[in-house]
Amino acid sequence: MTATSAYIHIPFCRQICFYCDFNKFLIDRQPVDEYLDALEEEIRLAEISVPLDSIYIGGGTPTALNEKQVIRMLEIVDRHIPLSDGAEYTVEVNPGEITMGKLDAMRQSGVNRLSIGVQSFETRLLESIGRGHGREDAVDAIKMAEKAGFENYSIDLMFGLPGQTMEDFQAALDMAVQLNVPHISAYSLKIEEKTMFHNWYKQGRLAPFPEDTEADMYDLLLDYGSRHGLYPYEISNLAAKGHESFHNCVYWKNEEYYGFGAGAHGYVNGIRYANIAPLTHYIKAVEQGETLIKEETRVSRIEKMEEEMFLGLRMYDGVNKSRFKERYGMEYKEVFAAAVPELFERGLLEESEDRVRLTPQGRLLGNEVFEKFLLEKDNAF
Repeated sequence: MTATSAYIHIPFCRQICFYCDFNKFLIDRQPVDEYLDALEEEIRLAEISVPLDSIYIGGGTPTALNEKQVIRMLEIVDRHIPLSDGAEYTVEVNPGEITMGKLDAMRQSGVNRLSIGVQSFETRLLESIGRGHGREDAVDAIKMAEKAGFENYSIDLMFGLPGQTMEDFQAALDMAVQLNVPHISAYSLKIEEKTMFHNWYKQGRLAPFPEDTEADMYDLLLDYGSRHGLYPYEISNLAAKGHESFHNCVYWKNEEYYGFGAGAHGYVNGIRYANIAPLTHYIKAVEQGETLIKEETRVSRIEKMEEEMFLGLRMYDGVNKSRFKERYGMEYKEVFAAAVPELFERGLLEESEDRVRLTPQGRLLGNEVFEKFLLEKDNAF
């Protein structure tokens, strides 16, 4: 298998969100230009010769960079990463940081998709999670993206936020529909370690969101999607036809991809790896010609089969049974004989001639289903 996608990490933010556990740094007084130098060297040394089908530049916040630095970032990609015809090229952007200059530079460099970090259209909720923008910034970001010529873009929306009501989430979906947004990535709040929310949770200042209300919000999301032409092609993602994220599907289809930048993760030649995360350590390692990889794991055949199932079942189309057999030389029902009959009997899985997928009930119990596809490590397969 050859990696035909790349993720590039820009770890800078103008404000740290209370829920975020990604590798990120406040941009003030950070060695941004030195980081871009190191990033270019890492990408150059990868010697990518096969044109890639997708690039995703995320963070952090790529648009935390100033206009000159954004152009530099795009030039690095242009110099060292060949793209196939029709490749998807996505950049994450934040409301409040977008300028027409940055957007025009992206368009001219071949960027054809944006991921806009809206999270909510309610200023009160945005303030409660530490976002640096308000309602009008979010609306303006979408309008600016369209003015700059971006027809393919996604917005992130969060639910299960402190103080969020069903009415709040319904209003956010109403706004997305009013703005004709072609793709929504919707995530429930998870209280992750090493975040402000986790600190507050331990101190008793933040209570977990009621699970029943969270489930109701998810049902509302699916209902809105079905009524407004956004179909759920993955558990957390809804899109109009033709606006699905190709790059994200690379992950769910268990395909390989490069990971570039501080703290970036990649999967190449059967090895999953994570880069050094601290910014100065990453830059120093590049400058001294040392390895950037902090940890790596060769994925065993058993683990590949497990991942094929529990990643693939996140997609509404499910897992391609023929591709599974072609990759691993066995039917999925053979490999997971101990789990599959029960999942069908409980109505959590269904299959067609060439697909196996979660049922609606299975999607509600997704994590429980996914756990069934973890094999004993001494299995002889």
